[in-house]
Amino acid sequence: MVDENRLFDRLTRLGDVGRTSHGGVSRLALTDLDRRGLELIARWMREAGLQVRMDAAGNLIGRKEGRRPDLPVVLTGSHSDTTQEGGMFDGALGILGGIEALQCMNERGLATDHPIEVCAYRDEEGCRFAASYSGSRIMTGKHDPDRLSRTDENGISIAQALQAQGIEPERVGEAARVPGSVKAHVELHIEQGKVLASKGLPVGIVTGICASSRSRIVLTGEAMHAGTTPMSLRRDPMAAAAVIIQAIEDEARRTQSTVATVGMIRTFPGGVNVIPSKVEFSLDCRDIDVRVRDAVLDRIVERAKEICEERTIGFDITIFGRGESKLCSDMVKEPIRRAFQRLNLEAFSLPSGAGHDSGAYYDFCPMGMIFVRSKDGISHNPAEWSSPEDCARGAQVLYHTLLDLAAAGEDGVDPQAAAPDRKTLLSS
Repeated sequence: MVDENRLFDRLTRLGDVGRTSHGGVSRLALTDLDRRGLELIARWMREAGLQVRMDAAGNLIGRKEGRRPDLPVVLTGSHSDTTQEGGMFDGALGILGGIEALQCMNERGLATDHPIEVCAYRDEEGCRFAASYSGSRIMTGKHDPDRLSRTDENGISIAQALQAQGIEPERVGEAARVPGSVKAHVELHIEQGKVLASKGLPVGIVTGICASSRSRIVLTGEAMHAGTTPMSLRRDPMAAAAVIIQAIEDEARRTQSTVATVGMIRTFPGGVNVIPSKVEFSLDCRDIDVRVRDAVLDRIVERAKEICEERTIGFDITIFGRGESKLCSDMVKEPIRRAFQRLNLEAFSLPSGAGHDSGAYYDFCPMGMIFVRSKDGISHNPAEWSSPEDCARGAQVLYHTLLDLAAAGEDGVDPQAAAPDRKTLLSS
């Protein structure tokens, strides 16, 4: 039903905006390349027969009007920005898949009771300003004016970057939607992991966005000469760190659901022939069940203290918040599940370990997500890849889900849609 070739051609053409010599895509938020990408997206929205506008925060929105414009809108979409040297599917599939779904509805002359909007959110990645989910947060009333003063590596603030795009920083809060004005938010996205690929499945139903916690662990010992200090007389924080990192992996594996990662490590003073006096490393811990995540984190801290005490090493941990999991609503998951059944797809469910724009809607309206298989689980990388067939399957699931949520009629077919109405729908 969706046009696989059209969808993949648009994915490729958008990916060419910001394409680097290494084959990746660098289309950072609020840059000229970001603007050029949005101009292309806006053109395709108009080709799909949508009403196009940009809100006060710079989010690009394409609207398919409903038979009852007064009803709450059904939202779909994702982010238009990429990471540095990222891939062409992350974010883009959710936007272009949404446009494709709405274009198919208009081409078939299908009307819905509720209006449907597809959004291209600004600055989800947070790569340029270290301020993630900016567009979707503002749209759901979570605007923090202090974030506007954050700067990139060149000293340009978010406020200045917005102004350069013709957006008035002092007015971005006006993009906030009124509570109750959105019926549901559903996002199509690549998985960015290996679960679907390992199961041999093209698409999956997301159960929720995992609760994450990030920490900094600092171990202190004694800097000594590497050649003159016997092993029995050392207070080596690096050796303690190695044992603790193994304990981190062990505790996460025990649950079969938690993931824990040490992604950064630094030693002081950092000499090749010096036993470190101090070691700092990060800890990222996530689980869809916040209680399981917290229990794992607590056990890690307990074991780390024991290891350090045995080795006479100082231990300190700073936990930078314990985020809540954002479970997808049954109100959205059930229409997604019905779409799977309609398309004879296995309705496999899995959590999202990564954050997404949908997370901003968790406490604003019912939200849900559809995942598309990622080749080898690679993302944020030039090798990021989802096949044209899988992208089309995901867009087809989204198509039926949106029709269901927007009340198109029995079995997702508008009983009032007829050929004479098609011209009116396409010109609206």
